[in-house]
Amino acid sequence: MSGIHLALLGNFFVGGGSTYTVVQRFLATGTWTAPTGVTAVEYLVVGGGGGGGTNVAGGGGAGGFRTGTGLSVTAGTAYTVTVGSGGAAASNGSNSVFSTITSTGGGKGGGYGVAGSNGGSGGGGGSGASSGGAGGSGNTPSVSPSQGSNGGAGAGQSGNHGAGGGGGASAVGTSASTGVAGAGGTGTASSITGSSVTYAGGGGGAATGTGASGGAGGGGGGGSGQGAGTAGTTNRGSGGGGGAENNGVGGAGGSGIVIIKYTVAAQTVFVFNSTTEWICPTGVTSVDYLVVAGGGGAGWCRGGGGGAGGFRTGTALSVTPGTAYTVTVGGGGNAGGPAVATNGSNSTFSTITSNGGGKGGDAPSNSAGAGGSGGGGAYGYSGGAGNTPSTSPSQGNNGGSGIPGAGGGGGGGAGAAGASAPGPGGANGGNGTASSITGASVTYAGGGAGGCEANAPSGTGGSGGGGGSGPAADTAGVAGTANLGGGGGGGRNSASCQNGGAGGSGIVILKLN
Repeated sequence: MSGIHLALLGNFFVGGGSTYTVVQRFLATGTWTAPTGVTAVEYLVVGGGGGGGTNVAGGGGAGGFRTGTGLSVTAGTAYTVTVGSGGAAASNGSNSVFSTITSTGGGKGGGYGVAGSNGGSGGGGGSGASSGGAGGSGNTPSVSPSQGSNGGAGAGQSGNHGAGGGGGASAVGTSASTGVAGAGGTGTASSITGSSVTYAGGGGGAATGTGASGGAGGGGGGGSGQGAGTAGTTNRGSGGGGGAENNGVGGAGGSGIVIIKYTVAAQTVFVFNSTTEWICPTGVTSVDYLVVAGGGGAGWCRGGGGGAGGFRTGTALSVTPGTAYTVTVGGGGNAGGPAVATNGSNSTFSTITSNGGGKGGDAPSNSAGAGGSGGGGAYGYSGGAGNTPSTSPSQGNNGGSGIPGAGGGGGGGAGAAGASAPGPGGANGGNGTASSITGASVTYAGGGAGGCEANAPSGTGGSGGGGGSGPAADTAGVAGTANLGGGGGGGRNSASCQNGGAGGSGIVILKLN
């Protein structure tokens, strides 16, 4: 299977034998590459919910809700997956997109005397003096079947205020009556993951008395008296509740979600580029794995190169069918300049943890970090220790040493230690290690090169994504490669000190046995 470049919430597998049905939930924007043999998917795309309005205001409309089967995809093609954010108070939600399917963000709730906005579902109208604002229109722009419903209207004041509820995926928001707020519209249930979950509920309207409830599917409740509205539920695409009197603040809309479902052959390889939850499929009792952590950031001003993220791989790791395993993919460390560089973050699957690469030493701190592989030293300091904490086989190597007043040491790599500085030039980062778990040989976890003097030769990053030192005078170090766990390259000491490069993010790969 080709790489899954995305932010996932989970992978679910149904059945056994020669095929598995895979459900993937996307929590943030990313890219999905259609695996070999996959030509169609089932989908659910929910936009971000609208924020509730401010000041006796209407509830936010839910994000658009669209679902279907048989959506054509092309194997090997990379599809951008956009997960819409929920709107802040008095702001529309953002669209969610997969392939040709766009679900519009929910409309914001209207404020005092103001209509709700249009969207996937419309926002509720605010209360007013003689009359309230109208509800916003749902299903905007129009699609068939409808992606959402209209918001309810607000009511005029007669001693007390009442605002309209935001529309939900299945029902319009309730219109307010004098002093009585309207509830948010009900969302729609989907069983695409194998269990029924309701999404895209509208936010409740606010009132001087008691605010109204949000719609089923995560809609936030409206504010009461002078209180704020409640936020919509994250990753449900729900609307936020309206804010109450005296500029009560509306609740934020809940972020959206994208879910796709498709069938793959047995022995599929899954590549995770971001943190997720993976539920072991029925019939699977072991997996092969590769776990690479985030690379360390490099030091600035002829600082040391960042150490590569820890590299751990193996076969036949025991797993339990039906168990949910958290898959953590470590981020790369921050570059130095002038703040101190930071270590990369750990990557984890089940009992396997690969440690983030050590930071390169730099001007403020000098000392290099220990980690999966150690960062390079600066100013005559030794490199950081690799394989920290100790594992067998080793997850990485030591960083090289720096020279006082000259170049920085190279960061360690999975396959070799970083070189010590040769003089004013930058030291090379240690090479990474190749894996063929995906079916093709790819090298991961190369160390970053040490920084160098203004006109001295640059160091080379280790194979496997290690960043090189600044390539010319007055240039920063090169970042480690994303999803290879490479360390960042050190910055030059030029007319002014140059920044180091950031570490590359890690990766987790599983292969079903």
